[in-house]
Amino acid sequence: MDKNEKKRRKQILDELRQKQQEEFELNLPMAREAFEKLFDDLDERLEKIGCDNTNRLTIEFLRDNKIQNPENVLKWLAENGGYCDCEILTNVEEKFEN
Repeated sequence: MDKNEKKRRKQILDELRQKQQEEFELNLPMAREAFEKLFDDLDERLEKIGCDNTNRLTIEFLRDNKIQNPENVLKWLAENGGYCDCEILTNVEEKFEN
């Protein structure tokens, strides 16, 4: 494989990653900023009280921040590996690290 072919393949991969990130952002059930606040809130609160294997803290955050369609957010979180508060922080937050 010559230098031009490597460069072309890298460009294709970069474009694919960019397209995947754009699709990810478009399909979020709430704003990215709200997710970032949720992760910060969970990080702080879980450090103090630990996880009770529910998404109680997430539900409180959604309610307290008057998030529209909380059921859709909870469903999306579960579909992305967040079945309880600590899993939301562990499994879902990493999807936002780009």
